[in-house]
Amino acid sequence: MLIGKSYTKRTLSEIEVFKLCSEAFETKRVDSKRLLFIIPDHTRTAPIDMIFKIIYDLLSDRVKTLDFLVALGTHPPMSDEAINKRVGITKDERNTKYSKACFFNHHWKDRNQLRLIGTIAEKEVEEISNGLMRQKVDIVINKMIFNYDLLVIIGPTFPHEVVGFSGGNKYLFPGIAGQEIIDMFHWLGALITSPMIIGKKYTPVRKVIDKAASLIDTEKMCLSLVVKGKDLAGLYIGTPEEAWDKAANLSAKLHIIYKDHPFKKVLSCAPAMYDDLWTGGKCMYKLEPVVEDVGELIIYAPHIKEISVTHGKIIRKIGYHIRDYFVKQMDRFKDIPGGVMAHLTHVKGVGTFESGIEKPRIKVILSTQIPENVCKEINMGYCDPNSINIEDWKGREDEGILYVPKAGETLYKLKNDPF
Repeated sequence: MLIGKSYTKRTLSEIEVFKLCSEAFETKRVDSKRLLFIIPDHTRTAPIDMIFKIIYDLLSDRVKTLDFLVALGTHPPMSDEAINKRVGITKDERNTKYSKACFFNHHWKDRNQLRLIGTIAEKEVEEISNGLMRQKVDIVINKMIFNYDLLVIIGPTFPHEVVGFSGGNKYLFPGIAGQEIIDMFHWLGALITSPMIIGKKYTPVRKVIDKAASLIDTEKMCLSLVVKGKDLAGLYIGTPEEAWDKAANLSAKLHIIYKDHPFKKVLSCAPAMYDDLWTGGKCMYKLEPVVEDVGELIIYAPHIKEISVTHGKIIRKIGYHIRDYFVKQMDRFKDIPGGVMAHLTHVKGVGTFESGIEKPRIKVILSTQIPENVCKEINMGYCDPNSINIEDWKGREDEGILYVPKAGETLYKLKNDPF
C-alpha cells in the first residue's frame, strides 16, 4: 500500500512526516523483525537526520535489529564522525540514546562483502538498451542484505544524468552493488548521453536497475523523499518502484527550471557536499542543456582539491573526453571501467569526433584547487578561482550570462529543448 503526502507551495512538518512513517510501519508489522535501512551519503541533500530520529523513536523498542548501511556506490567510505553528522547525532548520543542503531559503509570492491544473485543475459541487455549494448552482466550486491527480514531504502529523488531520476532502486544499484552492474549501466547511460536521459522517468537504465532489484528476494520498502531547500516537499512510502514513481513526478515539478534562451557563459557553483570533481561534475550535468553551442560553463568550486578520491589515477591517465572519442577507439579503452568512462563523457559533454579531431559542443572550465597543469593534462579548461568575483555574475541573464549559486541537483533545460 502506497502512503504519501506532498506539496508544491510548502513543505511537510515533522509531525506530518512522523504520522506517515508511523502509519507505514504499522502496516508492515515489523515487531521483532531484523531491519536494514539503506541511506545516502553526504552528497545528497535530504533531512536524513530528521528521518533517522523518527525511525529510531518509532522502531527501536519494537524491532530485533535496527541497522543502517550507507549506499556509497563507488564513493569513499564515511568516517564515524561523518555518519554521525549525516544522521544528526553526537558521538555520545550514538553510544547512549541511539545505541541500538548500528552503522555500516558499503565497500564496492571487497569481494568478501558481495554476493552474485543472478545475471541479465546478453539478449535481454540488447533489448533493454535498444541495441546499444550486447553483453551479459552479473548482478552483484552487498551480501549483508540477506541477514534481514526487511530492507528499507531512504533517499531523495532528483533529476539524474545516468538514470533519468535518482531514487528508488538506485540506492541498491549502484548504492550497495558490485562493480560489474555499476559499470554496465553507467556506460549505457553515457551511450545514450546525459542530455538525452536526464530528467526523463522511464529510461533503459532504470529498466536495468529495476530488473536487478527484482532478483532480490528479501522484502523491500522505500521512503522516497522529495526535497525543497533543506526540507521535504514530499514523502512517499511503499515499494521502491511505486514510491519512486510518485517522487519522480514531484521532482519534475520542483527540480527542473526552464529557461527561454541558452547562455553563452554559466557559472555553476558547487556546494561543499561535493568534495571532489567526481561528485562536483553534477554542476556540469544539470546545466549543460542551457549552454549555447561553443559556450562556456565554469564549475566554480574553490574547495575542491581532488579529481576523484577513488578513480583519480585512471582519470589522469586518459582525461575527459566526449562519448565518441571512446566509442570510436574502444580497443584503446577496453580495460577502462565503464563507470569511469561514463563520468568522463558526462563532464566533458556531448560533441563530435571525426578524423581524429574531438569537438566538444561547449567548453568546460574548472575553477578549483586542481592546478592549471593538471587541468590541461586531463583535457579541461582552467580558471583561477581567485579571479572570479561572484557579484560580477549576478543579474545578467539578459546578457547571456547565468549564475547558479548551488548547482548539482536542480536541472536547467530550455523551454524549447533540442534534446
